[in-house]
Amino acid sequence: MAMESALLTDLINGYAFTTDCLELGAAIVDGAVRPEAQVRVPLSMLNRHGLIAGATGTGKTVTLQVMAEQLAVAGVPVFLADIKGDLSGLAQPAEPSAKLDERLSGIGHAFTARSNTVEFLALGQGSDGIPVRATVDCFGPILLARVLELNETQEQVLQLVFHYANTRKLPLDDLKDLKSVLDHLLSAEGKEDLRTLGGVSPASASVILRGLSILQAQGLDPFFGQPEFDTADLLRSAGTGVISVLELPALNRQPLLFSTFLMWLLADLFDELPEAGDLDKPKLVFFLDEAHLLFKGASAAFTEAIISTVRLIRSKGVGLFFISQSPADLPDEVLAQLGTRVQHAVRVFTPKDAEALKKVMGTFPAGALDLKTALTQAGVGEAVITVLGEKGVPTPAAWTRLTSPGSRIGPADAPVVSGIIAASSLAARYSTALDRDSAHELLTGQPAAGQPVDAPPAAPPRTPEPAAPGSPGSAEIDEEARRIAESILGKPTTVPASDFPMPDYRQAPEPDPAPRARQGKESKPRGEASPRRQAERAQTGELLDFALDAANMLGREVLRGMFGTRRRKRR
Repeated sequence: MAMESALLTDLINGYAFTTDCLELGAAIVDGAVRPEAQVRVPLSMLNRHGLIAGATGTGKTVTLQVMAEQLAVAGVPVFLADIKGDLSGLAQPAEPSAKLDERLSGIGHAFTARSNTVEFLALGQGSDGIPVRATVDCFGPILLARVLELNETQEQVLQLVFHYANTRKLPLDDLKDLKSVLDHLLSAEGKEDLRTLGGVSPASASVILRGLSILQAQGLDPFFGQPEFDTADLLRSAGTGVISVLELPALNRQPLLFSTFLMWLLADLFDELPEAGDLDKPKLVFFLDEAHLLFKGASAAFTEAIISTVRLIRSKGVGLFFISQSPADLPDEVLAQLGTRVQHAVRVFTPKDAEALKKVMGTFPAGALDLKTALTQAGVGEAVITVLGEKGVPTPAAWTRLTSPGSRIGPADAPVVSGIIAASSLAARYSTALDRDSAHELLTGQPAAGQPVDAPPAAPPRTPEPAAPGSPGSAEIDEEARRIAESILGKPTTVPASDFPMPDYRQAPEPDPAPRARQGKESKPRGEASPRRQAERAQTGELLDFALDAANMLGREVLRGMFGTRRRKRR
């Protein structure tokens, strides 16, 4: 009894916050719900990220719906993905019932039916929502390589192809643009261009080309193209926050594209949002469902980019919530950044499950609660919760009976969804796909749809010829340019040496014959310098020219974010 009293007191005091909060439910102590021990999370701590985990059927989706609804009421925009098709109910009020009233009264809450301001989105063209598209160029080579399931070498090749298209001013809007660039590089006309890229074998380019053809065959063409979705549209709030629901009923067969697309959205938000510091409430809360897909088979570089995003995006005012079956699905470096943890029941059927339970228990602060009992015996709609308090200190773990949303649990009626889509203010900007003159049209000479047939295509710039053998333009200049470029960037460059643009020294103008005056000394005529000194002067000038070219190229590459996504200006 003394233990029960101590635990109850700790819970009451631990969750007694004075600022605005999300109300999650009431604590269960010694098998009984205690309404006086309300479990909540401060709005100001939601940009410290969180985790909603638990076995299938334990209530993770309803927990997500509860949090999304209360965030919207507080004026915070929300983004979430609807994989199973049962989150559209956020747009329609729930029906009251005696059973629901009884459950809520037991935790000290009351039912209030409500509908929310919801925007339905869909990847590419479709009837499930407003189309969301990204240009291939903005999506970037790193994320696209993940969708294509390329190995590390092939990913590097793809990055070089993107760089080639950028330097040749060949816009990559859709998959056919990237295919046309690859076709050009593999053709007789593009053979020299392919060679000057360095390290790009025809075999690797062919593998990428086949992968793009497979994506097209799977019907993923509509996702890539114009007009491109502006992630600023996720940040809207009109009194209440807008809940952007990405409908993904057909994406179950393409989970890798779905998870990678979410990272594209996050990368774009991270690149574009200004620093915000600590806020009373976040600018946006982003729920990442099926979070294990982000890390399954991911390269070390990709995983590190996710970890860096999680660590840094907090300062932009964005909160991330990962939804998965087990915390073990996430790297330890990510788990360490998650301040709010909502752990639904853990089912233990095998020795592997027992080992996973120990890991889950290790993610909660030590306290009076019997974590093993709570985690294995929690019922549907119950969870073990800990959050960061107003001062950033973790609260005691609380076995909690969760509250219910005021909106419908399950899909909304089809007429409700179609009416919201038809009335959306985003429809005018995104509903109609655009096809402008981009890489495909420039390389093939075919005008884009709606373009004049007789419009002459712009020819790609001439590929610089390589330096003559024995000239000072090969290995020594290449290495010096890399050294200077790395000193400018302050870090090693990942761009291969052979990808630096080589100036055409054979057409370089002759140096100015007028000697430079030296302070305090009479300058010598050029003819009096030794042949060795003249060679050193020529080498220095060429190195400087080449280093500037390399630095300019690297400067363009820096415009891409940590996932290789193209940065762009807001409207």
